[in-house]
Amino acid sequence: QVQLVESGGGLVQSGGSLRLSCAASGSIFTINAMGWFRQAPGDEREFVASITSNSATKYAASVKGRFTISRDNAKNTVYLQMNSLKPEDTAVYYCNAGPGTYGGNYYYKGYDYWGQGTQVTVSS
Repeated sequence: QVQLVESGGGLVQSGGSLRLSCAASGSIFTINAMGWFRQAPGDEREFVASITSNSATKYAASVKGRFTISRDNAKNTVYLQMNSLKPEDTAVYYCNAGPGTYGGNYYYKGYDYWGQGTQVTVSS
């Protein structure tokens, strides 16, 4: 089992920045990629960004150029630096982790390990 704990959400004005963190514990040897998903009220959960153990990254088109995902393998922690935030970025952000990469079905559904979520609210 893998446990994921997110932190760093909050309220920010449009154009502002936030950094989310996700710390992994447990059977971390099973993890290759870690990713972030988000879910706004009434919407389906969607992929935001991911990073593999060798730092290969992937971003959703809607956040590319504004968000940066990074990983500290020594701390088993992944970060999501969010700049130039927009009101449409408002959502609950969830950390996810899995043994593969975020392709195919895993791009839409994620792997089995989820954090509890952290709220990000961007005011206009």
